[in-house]
Amino acid sequence: MKKRVVITGLGIVAPNGIGLTDFEAALRAGTSGIRFFPKLEALKFSCQIGGKPQLSQEKIDTYLSSLQQRNFNANGILYGIIAGMDALKDANIKPADPEAEPLWDFGIIFGTGTSGVDKFREAIYQVDEKNVRRLGSTTVIQTMSSGISAYLGGMIGAGNRVTTNSAACATGTEALLLGYEHIASGQASQMLCGSCSDDGPYLWGGFDAMRVTTWKHNDQSEQASRPLSASASGFVPSSGAGAYLLESLESAEARGATIYGEVLGGAINNGGQRLGGSMTAPNNTAVQKCISKALENSKVTASEIDYINGHLTATIKDPVEIQNWCEALQRSGTQFPYINSLKGMIGHGLAASGSMEIVATLLQLKHNFIFPNVNAEDLHPEIENQVDSNRIPQKTIETPLKTVAKASFGFGDVNACVIFRKI
Repeated sequence: MKKRVVITGLGIVAPNGIGLTDFEAALRAGTSGIRFFPKLEALKFSCQIGGKPQLSQEKIDTYLSSLQQRNFNANGILYGIIAGMDALKDANIKPADPEAEPLWDFGIIFGTGTSGVDKFREAIYQVDEKNVRRLGSTTVIQTMSSGISAYLGGMIGAGNRVTTNSAACATGTEALLLGYEHIASGQASQMLCGSCSDDGPYLWGGFDAMRVTTWKHNDQSEQASRPLSASASGFVPSSGAGAYLLESLESAEARGATIYGEVLGGAINNGGQRLGGSMTAPNNTAVQKCISKALENSKVTASEIDYINGHLTATIKDPVEIQNWCEALQRSGTQFPYINSLKGMIGHGLAASGSMEIVATLLQLKHNFIFPNVNAEDLHPEIENQVDSNRIPQKTIETPLKTVAKASFGFGDVNACVIFRKI
Protein backbone atom coordinates (compact mmCIF):
# COMPACT_ATOMS: atom_id res chain seq x y z
CA MET A 1 0.00 0.00 0.00
CA LYS A 2 1.33 3.41 -0.95
CA LYS A 3 1.54 5.96 1.82
CA ARG A 4 -0.60 9.08 1.40
CA VAL A 5 1.44 12.26 0.94
CA VAL A 6 0.48 15.81 1.89
CA ILE A 7 1.99 19.31 1.76
CA THR A 8 2.61 20.83 5.18
CA GLY A 9 4.89 23.79 4.43
CA LEU A 10 5.47 26.34 1.68
CA GLY A 11 8.16 28.91 0.89
CA ILE A 12 8.36 31.46 -1.91
CA VAL A 13 10.85 33.98 -3.28
CA ALA A 14 9.19 35.56 -6.32
CA PRO A 15 9.59 38.81 -8.25
CA ASN A 16 6.23 40.03 -6.94
CA GLY A 17 6.46 38.80 -3.36
CA ILE A 18 8.77 37.18 -0.83
CA GLY A 19 7.09 35.08 1.83
CA LEU A 20 3.58 33.62 1.75
CA THR A 21 1.73 36.68 3.07
CA ASP A 22 3.14 39.12 0.53
CA PHE A 23 2.95 36.61 -2.30
CA GLU A 24 -0.70 35.75 -1.67
CA ALA A 25 -1.58 39.45 -1.50
CA ALA A 26 0.21 39.98 -4.84
CA LEU A 27 -1.67 37.05 -6.39
CA ARG A 28 -5.04 38.41 -5.32
CA ALA A 29 -4.21 41.92 -6.53
CA GLY A 30 -2.65 40.80 -9.80
CA THR A 31 0.58 42.61 -8.87
CA SER A 32 3.40 42.48 -11.40
CA GLY A 33 7.01 41.85 -10.45
CA ILE A 34 8.41 42.63 -13.90
CA ARG A 35 10.59 45.71 -14.35
CA PHE A 36 12.99 47.41 -16.74
CA PHE A 37 16.75 46.76 -16.37
CA PRO A 38 19.02 49.52 -17.73
CA LYS A 39 21.88 47.00 -17.87
CA LEU A 40 20.00 44.92 -20.43
CA GLU A 41 19.46 48.03 -22.53
CA ALA A 42 23.16 48.88 -22.32
CA LEU A 43 23.99 45.35 -23.45
CA LYS A 44 21.66 45.80 -26.44
CA PHE A 45 19.25 43.06 -25.44
CA SER A 46 16.03 42.93 -27.45
CA CYS A 47 14.12 42.15 -24.23
CA GLN A 48 15.22 44.69 -21.62
CA ILE A 49 12.81 43.66 -18.88
CA GLY A 50 12.66 40.76 -16.46
CA GLY A 51 11.49 39.45 -13.12
CA LYS A 52 13.89 39.43 -10.17
CA PRO A 53 13.04 39.07 -6.45
CA GLN A 54 13.73 42.21 -4.44
CA LEU A 55 15.78 41.03 -1.46
CA SER A 56 17.10 43.42 1.16
CA GLN A 57 20.44 42.87 2.86
CA GLU A 58 18.57 42.67 6.15
CA LYS A 59 16.53 39.78 4.79
CA ILE A 60 19.60 37.95 3.51
CA ASP A 61 21.32 38.37 6.89
CA THR A 62 18.58 36.34 8.59
CA TYR A 63 19.49 33.28 6.49
CA LEU A 64 23.25 33.48 5.91
CA SER A 65 26.01 34.59 8.27
CA SER A 66 28.56 37.17 7.19
CA LEU A 67 31.05 34.34 6.79
CA GLN A 68 28.68 32.39 4.53
CA GLN A 69 28.08 35.52 2.45
CA ARG A 70 31.77 36.11 1.87
CA ASN A 71 32.55 35.50 -1.81
CA PHE A 72 28.93 34.37 -2.29
CA ASN A 73 27.62 35.20 -5.77
CA ALA A 74 24.89 32.72 -6.71
CA ASN A 75 21.44 34.30 -6.71
CA GLY A 76 19.55 31.12 -7.57
CA ILE A 77 21.01 29.30 -4.58
CA LEU A 78 20.21 32.27 -2.35
CA TYR A 79 16.58 32.26 -3.49
CA GLY A 80 16.39 28.51 -2.94
CA ILE A 81 17.86 28.72 0.55
CA ILE A 82 15.31 31.32 1.63
CA ALA A 83 12.33 29.51 0.08
CA GLY A 84 13.48 26.15 1.45
CA MET A 85 14.10 27.34 4.98
CA ASP A 86 10.79 29.23 4.97
CA ALA A 87 8.95 26.05 3.93
CA LEU A 88 10.64 24.19 6.79
CA LYS A 89 9.58 26.90 9.24
CA ASP A 90 6.04 27.00 7.84
CA ALA A 91 5.80 23.24 8.44
CA ASN A 92 7.02 23.76 12.03
CA ILE A 93 9.99 21.44 11.57
CA LYS A 94 13.29 22.30 13.22
CA PRO A 95 16.73 21.57 11.74
CA ALA A 96 18.81 18.92 13.46
CA ASP A 97 20.99 20.17 16.29
CA PRO A 98 24.58 20.67 15.04
CA GLU A 99 25.83 18.16 17.58
CA ALA A 100 23.04 15.62 17.00
CA GLU A 101 22.49 12.95 14.38
CA PRO A 102 21.02 13.96 11.03
CA LEU A 103 17.27 13.73 10.39
CA TRP A 104 17.34 10.24 8.90
CA ASP A 105 13.74 10.35 7.63
CA PHE A 106 14.10 13.82 6.09
CA GLY A 107 15.33 14.23 2.51
CA ILE A 108 15.69 16.97 -0.11
CA ILE A 109 15.09 17.08 -3.86
CA PHE A 110 15.67 20.66 -4.95
CA GLY A 111 16.14 21.37 -8.63
CA THR A 112 17.78 23.99 -10.79
CA GLY A 113 18.70 24.63 -14.40
CA THR A 114 22.04 26.39 -14.20
CA SER A 115 23.70 27.19 -10.89
CA GLY A 116 25.85 30.18 -10.00
CA VAL A 117 26.15 31.71 -13.48
CA ASP A 118 27.63 34.96 -12.14
CA LYS A 119 29.97 33.05 -9.84
CA PHE A 120 31.11 30.92 -12.77
CA ARG A 121 31.81 34.04 -14.84
CA GLU A 122 33.78 35.49 -11.91
CA ALA A 123 35.80 32.27 -11.72
CA ILE A 124 36.60 32.37 -15.45
CA TYR A 125 37.98 35.90 -15.17
CA GLN A 126 40.06 35.05 -12.10
CA VAL A 127 41.57 32.05 -13.86
CA ASP A 128 42.24 34.00 -17.07
CA GLU A 129 44.01 36.67 -15.00
CA LYS A 130 46.03 33.95 -13.24
CA ASN A 131 44.38 34.76 -9.92
CA VAL A 132 43.12 31.25 -9.21
CA ARG A 133 43.94 31.56 -5.51
CA ARG A 134 41.39 34.34 -5.22
CA LEU A 135 38.50 32.14 -6.23
CA GLY A 136 37.67 31.24 -2.65
CA SER A 137 36.73 27.90 -1.16
CA THR A 138 33.03 28.08 -2.09
CA THR A 139 33.32 28.44 -5.86
CA VAL A 140 32.70 24.75 -6.48
CA ILE A 141 29.61 24.42 -4.29
CA GLN A 142 28.11 27.58 -5.79
CA THR A 143 28.57 26.42 -9.37
CA MET A 144 27.88 22.70 -9.09
CA SER A 145 24.35 21.71 -10.06
CA SER A 146 23.64 20.21 -6.65
CA GLY A 147 24.81 23.32 -4.81
CA ILE A 148 21.30 24.27 -3.70
CA SER A 149 20.49 20.86 -2.21
CA ALA A 150 23.95 20.71 -0.61
CA TYR A 151 23.46 24.06 1.12
CA LEU A 152 19.97 23.17 2.33
CA GLY A 153 21.08 19.69 3.38
CA GLY A 154 23.74 21.12 5.66
CA MET A 155 21.58 23.88 7.08
CA ILE A 156 18.80 21.42 7.95
CA GLY A 157 20.82 18.32 8.75
CA ALA A 158 18.94 16.14 6.26
CA GLY A 159 19.97 12.50 6.53
CA ASN A 160 17.86 10.87 3.83
CA ARG A 161 18.14 11.32 0.08
CA VAL A 162 19.60 14.77 -0.77
CA THR A 163 19.90 15.53 -4.47
CA THR A 164 19.18 17.96 -7.29
CA ASN A 165 17.07 17.32 -10.38
CA SER A 166 17.05 19.28 -13.63
CA ALA A 167 14.32 19.14 -16.27
CA ALA A 168 14.28 22.64 -17.77
CA CYS A 169 10.95 24.39 -17.12
CA ALA A 170 9.47 21.20 -15.63
CA THR A 171 12.12 21.02 -12.88
CA GLY A 172 9.97 22.18 -9.96
CA THR A 173 7.02 19.93 -10.82
CA GLU A 174 9.33 16.98 -11.40
CA ALA A 175 11.03 17.59 -8.03
CA LEU A 176 7.67 17.41 -6.26
CA LEU A 177 6.73 14.16 -7.97
CA LEU A 178 10.11 12.58 -7.20
CA GLY A 179 9.71 13.54 -3.55
CA TYR A 180 6.15 12.24 -3.53
CA GLU A 181 7.26 8.85 -4.88
CA HIS A 182 10.04 8.62 -2.28
CA ILE A 183 7.59 9.13 0.59
CA ALA A 184 4.78 7.07 -0.94
CA SER A 185 7.13 4.08 -1.21
CA GLY A 186 8.02 4.38 2.48
CA GLN A 187 11.64 5.52 2.04
CA ALA A 188 11.22 8.81 3.93
CA SER A 189 8.67 10.59 6.11
CA GLN A 190 9.44 14.15 5.00
CA MET A 191 10.94 15.63 1.82
CA LEU A 192 11.76 19.26 1.10
CA CYS A 193 11.27 19.81 -2.63
CA GLY A 194 11.33 22.77 -4.97
CA SER A 195 13.44 24.54 -7.55
CA CYS A 196 15.31 27.77 -8.14
CA SER A 197 16.78 29.80 -10.97
CA ASP A 198 19.49 32.40 -11.40
CA ASP A 199 18.83 35.69 -13.17
CA GLY A 200 20.69 38.29 -15.20
CA PRO A 201 22.16 38.74 -18.66
CA TYR A 202 24.45 35.70 -18.65
CA LEU A 203 21.48 33.39 -18.25
CA TRP A 204 18.78 35.38 -20.03
CA GLY A 205 21.01 36.21 -23.01
CA GLY A 206 20.60 32.79 -24.58
CA PHE A 207 16.83 33.17 -24.70
CA ASP A 208 17.17 36.66 -26.13
CA ALA A 209 19.37 35.21 -28.88
CA MET A 210 16.70 32.58 -29.62
CA ARG A 211 14.13 35.37 -30.10
CA VAL A 212 11.61 33.70 -27.79
CA THR A 213 11.44 36.69 -25.43
CA THR A 214 9.29 39.76 -26.00
CA TRP A 215 10.77 43.02 -27.26
CA LYS A 216 7.57 45.04 -27.75
CA HIS A 217 6.98 46.25 -24.20
CA ASN A 218 10.32 47.47 -22.86
CA ASP A 219 8.64 50.75 -21.89
CA GLN A 220 5.58 49.01 -20.40
CA SER A 221 7.09 46.30 -18.23
CA GLU A 222 3.94 45.41 -16.27
CA GLN A 223 1.99 44.81 -19.48
CA ALA A 224 4.74 42.81 -21.18
CA SER A 225 3.99 39.24 -20.10
CA ARG A 226 0.72 38.28 -21.82
CA PRO A 227 -0.19 34.58 -21.50
CA LEU A 228 -3.37 33.58 -23.38
CA SER A 229 -3.42 36.95 -25.14
CA ALA A 230 -3.77 37.68 -28.86
CA SER A 231 -1.05 40.32 -28.46
CA ALA A 232 1.45 38.02 -26.73
CA SER A 233 4.87 38.40 -28.34
CA GLY A 234 7.15 36.12 -26.32
CA PHE A 235 7.95 35.45 -22.69
CA VAL A 236 9.61 37.69 -20.11
CA PRO A 237 12.59 35.98 -18.41
CA SER A 238 12.36 35.73 -14.65
CA SER A 239 13.87 34.08 -11.58
CA GLY A 240 13.18 33.05 -7.99
CA ALA A 241 12.38 29.89 -6.04
CA GLY A 242 9.48 27.94 -4.63
CA ALA A 243 9.60 25.19 -2.00
CA TYR A 244 7.20 22.70 -0.45
CA LEU A 245 7.48 20.32 2.48
CA LEU A 246 6.04 16.94 1.54
CA GLU A 247 5.13 14.59 4.36
CA SER A 248 3.37 11.31 4.88
CA LEU A 249 -0.18 11.87 6.06
CA GLU A 250 0.57 9.65 9.05
CA SER A 251 3.48 11.87 10.11
CA ALA A 252 1.54 15.10 9.48
CA GLU A 253 -1.45 13.97 11.55
CA ALA A 254 0.80 12.79 14.37
CA ARG A 255 2.38 16.27 14.52
CA GLY A 256 -0.92 18.12 14.14
CA ALA A 257 0.53 19.87 11.10
CA THR A 258 -1.33 22.31 8.85
CA ILE A 259 -2.12 20.63 5.53
CA TYR A 260 -2.31 22.65 2.30
CA GLY A 261 -3.44 19.70 0.24
CA GLU A 262 -2.80 16.07 -0.63
CA VAL A 263 -0.64 14.98 -3.56
CA LEU A 264 -2.86 12.42 -5.24
CA GLY A 265 -0.27 11.54 -7.86
CA GLY A 266 1.00 12.65 -11.22
CA ALA A 267 3.06 11.71 -14.24
CA ILE A 268 6.34 12.58 -15.95
CA ASN A 269 7.06 11.72 -19.56
CA ASN A 270 8.92 12.83 -22.69
CA GLY A 271 7.80 13.35 -26.24
CA GLY A 272 11.04 11.96 -27.60
CA GLN A 273 11.34 15.02 -29.88
CA ARG A 274 9.09 13.18 -32.31
CA LEU A 275 5.63 13.79 -33.83
CA GLY A 276 6.15 17.55 -33.96
CA GLY A 277 8.10 17.71 -30.72
CA SER A 278 11.62 19.13 -30.68
CA MET A 279 14.24 20.46 -28.31
CA THR A 280 12.09 23.58 -27.83
CA ALA A 281 8.57 22.54 -28.84
CA PRO A 282 6.25 19.97 -27.22
CA ASN A 283 4.99 16.77 -28.75
CA ASN A 284 1.26 17.32 -28.26
CA THR A 285 0.51 13.61 -28.04
CA ALA A 286 3.00 13.28 -25.18
CA VAL A 287 1.53 16.30 -23.37
CA GLN A 288 -1.95 14.81 -23.55
CA LYS A 289 -0.66 11.40 -22.43
CA CYS A 290 1.09 13.02 -19.46
CA ILE A 291 -2.12 14.72 -18.32
CA SER A 292 -4.20 11.56 -18.84
CA LYS A 293 -1.65 9.41 -16.99
CA ALA A 294 -1.57 11.88 -14.09
CA LEU A 295 -5.34 11.51 -13.75
CA GLU A 296 -5.09 7.73 -13.97
CA ASN A 297 -2.30 7.51 -11.39
CA SER A 298 -4.24 9.83 -9.09
CA LYS A 299 -7.48 7.83 -9.52
CA VAL A 300 -9.26 11.03 -10.54
CA THR A 301 -11.68 11.57 -13.41
CA ALA A 302 -11.32 14.55 -15.72
CA SER A 303 -14.71 15.87 -14.58
CA GLU A 304 -13.38 16.28 -11.03
CA ILE A 305 -10.74 18.89 -11.95
CA ASP A 306 -11.93 22.29 -10.69
CA TYR A 307 -8.92 24.36 -11.71
CA ILE A 308 -5.73 24.19 -13.78
CA ASN A 309 -2.54 26.13 -13.20
CA GLY A 310 -1.14 26.14 -16.72
CA HIS A 311 2.38 26.39 -18.06
CA LEU A 312 1.21 29.09 -20.53
CA THR A 313 4.28 31.16 -21.39
CA ALA A 314 2.88 33.99 -23.59
CA THR A 315 4.18 32.45 -26.81
CA ILE A 316 2.48 31.01 -29.89
CA LYS A 317 2.18 27.70 -28.00
CA ASP A 318 -0.50 28.98 -25.58
CA PRO A 319 -3.45 28.06 -27.86
CA VAL A 320 -1.85 24.65 -28.42
CA GLU A 321 -1.58 24.06 -24.68
CA ILE A 322 -5.28 24.90 -24.23
CA GLN A 323 -6.15 22.49 -27.02
CA ASN A 324 -4.08 19.77 -25.34
CA TRP A 325 -5.95 20.28 -22.06
CA CYS A 326 -9.28 20.14 -23.91
CA GLU A 327 -8.28 16.90 -25.63
CA ALA A 328 -6.84 15.25 -22.51
CA LEU A 329 -9.80 16.19 -20.30
CA GLN A 330 -12.45 15.96 -23.02
CA ARG A 331 -13.81 19.22 -21.69
CA SER A 332 -14.26 22.54 -23.50
CA GLY A 333 -16.47 25.62 -23.63
CA THR A 334 -18.34 26.24 -20.38
CA GLN A 335 -17.40 22.76 -19.14
CA PHE A 336 -13.69 23.56 -19.07
CA PRO A 337 -12.10 24.04 -15.61
CA TYR A 338 -10.91 27.46 -14.50
CA ILE A 339 -7.37 28.11 -15.73
CA ASN A 340 -4.74 30.80 -15.13
CA SER A 341 -1.05 31.55 -15.57
CA LEU A 342 1.25 33.09 -12.98
CA LYS A 343 3.62 34.18 -15.75
CA GLY A 344 1.46 37.23 -16.47
CA MET A 345 2.62 38.64 -13.12
CA ILE A 346 6.19 37.38 -12.82
CA GLY A 347 7.30 36.23 -16.26
CA HIS A 348 8.86 32.86 -16.98
CA GLY A 349 11.00 31.70 -14.05
CA LEU A 350 12.70 29.01 -16.15
CA ALA A 351 13.76 26.17 -13.81
CA ALA A 352 11.98 27.95 -10.93
CA SER A 353 8.70 28.41 -12.83
CA GLY A 354 7.08 25.14 -11.79
CA SER A 355 7.89 25.53 -8.11
CA MET A 356 6.68 29.14 -7.84
CA GLU A 357 3.51 28.13 -9.68
CA ILE A 358 2.96 25.14 -7.40
CA VAL A 359 3.12 27.42 -4.35
CA ALA A 360 0.55 29.68 -6.04
CA THR A 361 -1.63 26.66 -6.84
CA LEU A 362 -1.59 25.38 -3.26
CA LEU A 363 -2.37 28.82 -1.80
CA GLN A 364 -5.43 29.01 -4.07
CA LEU A 365 -6.49 25.49 -3.12
CA LYS A 366 -6.11 26.19 0.59
CA HIS A 367 -7.87 29.57 0.55
CA ASN A 368 -10.46 28.98 -2.20
CA PHE A 369 -9.64 31.70 -4.71
CA ILE A 370 -8.39 31.98 -8.28
CA PHE A 371 -6.01 34.78 -9.15
CA PRO A 372 -6.57 36.86 -12.30
CA ASN A 373 -5.04 36.34 -15.72
CA VAL A 374 -3.42 39.75 -15.98
CA ASN A 375 -2.81 41.16 -19.48
CA ALA A 376 -5.18 38.63 -21.04
CA GLU A 377 -8.06 40.99 -21.72
CA ASP A 378 -7.62 40.35 -25.47
CA LEU A 379 -7.90 36.56 -25.44
CA HIS A 380 -6.35 34.77 -28.38
CA PRO A 381 -9.19 33.93 -30.82
CA GLU A 382 -8.09 30.28 -31.04
CA ILE A 383 -8.42 30.04 -27.27
CA GLU A 384 -11.83 31.74 -27.28
CA ASN A 385 -13.01 29.15 -29.80
CA GLN A 386 -12.12 26.36 -27.39
CA VAL A 387 -12.86 27.66 -23.89
CA ASP A 388 -15.54 29.96 -22.51
CA SER A 389 -13.91 33.26 -21.52
CA ASN A 390 -15.44 33.06 -18.04
CA ARG A 391 -13.18 30.07 -17.36
CA ILE A 392 -10.18 32.39 -17.82
CA PRO A 393 -10.89 34.96 -15.07
CA GLN A 394 -9.67 38.53 -15.49
CA LYS A 395 -10.30 39.35 -11.84
CA THR A 396 -9.73 37.38 -8.64
CA ILE A 397 -12.69 35.16 -7.86
CA GLU A 398 -13.60 33.43 -4.63
CA THR A 399 -14.77 29.89 -5.28
CA PRO A 400 -14.56 26.52 -3.51
CA LEU A 401 -11.76 24.33 -4.85
CA LYS A 402 -11.28 20.65 -4.17
CA THR A 403 -9.24 18.99 -6.93
CA VAL A 404 -6.70 20.92 -9.02
CA ALA A 405 -4.04 20.20 -11.62
CA LYS A 406 -0.64 21.75 -12.26
CA ALA A 407 1.48 20.97 -15.32
CA SER A 408 4.86 22.10 -16.65
CA PHE A 409 6.34 21.53 -20.10
CA GLY A 410 10.03 22.12 -20.75
CA PHE A 411 12.84 22.22 -23.29
CA GLY A 412 13.90 18.72 -24.27
CA ASP A 413 10.21 17.78 -24.77
CA VAL A 414 9.79 16.92 -21.08
CA ASN A 415 6.38 17.05 -19.39
CA ALA A 416 5.19 16.81 -15.78
CA CYS A 417 1.70 16.99 -14.30
CA VAL A 418 0.56 16.70 -10.68
CA ILE A 419 -2.90 16.48 -9.11
CA PHE A 420 -3.68 17.98 -5.69
CA ARG A 421 -6.78 17.59 -3.54
CA LYS A 422 -7.99 19.41 -0.46
CA ILE A 423 -8.33 17.22 2.63
